[in-house]
Amino acid sequence: MPAALFAQNASNVIPQNNLVKDTSQQTDLIDLAKSWLHIKPSPVKEQGGKRIYFSLLPISGAVPGGTGRALVTSTTAGLFLGPQSTTNLSTLNFAPYWNLKSRFGLPLRSSAWLKDNTWNIQGDMRFLVYPQYTWGLGSAASNSTKTLVDDNYIRFYQSALKRITPYLFVGPGYNLDYHSNIKSDDPNVSLKQFTNYSYGTNGSSVSSGVSLNLLYDTRNNPFNPLPGAYTNVVYRYNPRFMGSDQNWSSLYVDVRKYISLNPARPIQQNTLAFWSYFWTVFDSKAPYLDLPSIGWDPNNRSGEGIDQNRYRGKSLFYFESEYRRDITNNGLLGFVVFTDINTVSGSGTLFTSWHPAAGTGLRIKFNKGSNTNIGIDYGFSKGYGAVILNVGEAF
Repeated sequence: MPAALFAQNASNVIPQNNLVKDTSQQTDLIDLAKSWLHIKPSPVKEQGGKRIYFSLLPISGAVPGGTGRALVTSTTAGLFLGPQSTTNLSTLNFAPYWNLKSRFGLPLRSSAWLKDNTWNIQGDMRFLVYPQYTWGLGSAASNSTKTLVDDNYIRFYQSALKRITPYLFVGPGYNLDYHSNIKSDDPNVSLKQFTNYSYGTNGSSVSSGVSLNLLYDTRNNPFNPLPGAYTNVVYRYNPRFMGSDQNWSSLYVDVRKYISLNPARPIQQNTLAFWSYFWTVFDSKAPYLDLPSIGWDPNNRSGEGIDQNRYRGKSLFYFESEYRRDITNNGLLGFVVFTDINTVSGSGTLFTSWHPAAGTGLRIKFNKGSNTNIGIDYGFSKGYGAVILNVGEAF
C-alpha cells in the first residue's frame, strides 16, 4: 500500500537563514589564537536563542579616492533579536579610517531584523572628510585626466520596512546627503569647468528627500551568503521644500543570486554568486557628487579592480560574478575569483562603452560562529590595480 506525504514549513519559518550550529569541524583565527596562547575554551552558552558575534580587525589599507595609505579599523557585529528559526541575523558595521593627517571617515551601517522578521530597520550614517579623484561625466577621459576633489560629507539614511510576505518587505525612508567644501585640490582648476556640470560643483550641495523601499531577501547570512537571493529597489524623491537645492529623483535596483554547487554539504563553501544593479537619476539637476558612480553603491563594494569614482554619469549599469571555494576542509582558508563590468552615461549613451575588471583573492575564516571571513583581494583593470582588504564578502 504505497503512500506519499508532502509538507511545507510554516510561513514565518526561515530554515535556510539559520547559521550553521555545528562548527566543531571548522577552524577560524580565534581557534588558532587560543591554541597559540594555550587558552582553554569555555563551553558556549546560548540564552533564549540569542547570540552576538563580533569581528574586529585593524588593518592598513588604501583610502578610497587615491589619497594614500591609512589606518583602517573594521568592526562587524551580528546578533539575533528573536528566535533564530524565524529571525534573520541583524548586522552592524563600523569602519573608521584615518590617514594620520586631515583625511578621516566615520561610517556606521546597520540592518536590524526585529522578532520574527516583522520589521527591517536600516541605517547608514557617515561623517567623512573624503577627498577623491574625479574624471568628469561618462568614460571619455583618460586615466591621467583627473583632479582631486576635496569634500566634507555627511550622510543620514534611515528606513523602516514592514514584512508583507515571509521574504518581501516594503516601507518608507528618509535620505540626506550634505556635501561642503567642494573644490578641486588644485587651485588652478575649476571643478565646474572640469566636469562641465553646473549642479553641486561649487562650494556645497544638499539632497534631502524621502524614499520608497522594496526588499526581497532569502539569504542565509549577510556576512557570507550561501544559497539565496536578494532584490532591493529604492525610489528616492528630493524636493526643495525638504531642503534640497533642486528637485530631483533617482531609482536604484539591486539584484543578487547565490547558487551552491555542493548542496549536500552546506557547511563547505562552493558557491557561484552574481550581482547586478542599475542606478539612474530622472532629472538633470542632481548634484554632481550624488550622481551614480562606480564604487558608490550603498555599501561601497562595487567595482573591485576599478578606481572608486572612475566612472560617473546620470545612469550606471553594473554586473559582477564571483566563484567562492574553500581550500581546506576545516574552512580556515578559501579563495575567490571574480569579474565585473560597468557602463555609464555622460560622455555618450548607456551600454555603448563597457569597462571590465577581474581579480582573485584569499579568504581566512575569522569567526566561524558568524561565518565571517577576512578577504584579501587583488583586482585589476586597464591602467589600474589594487589590493582590497575587507571583513566579510563583497556582496
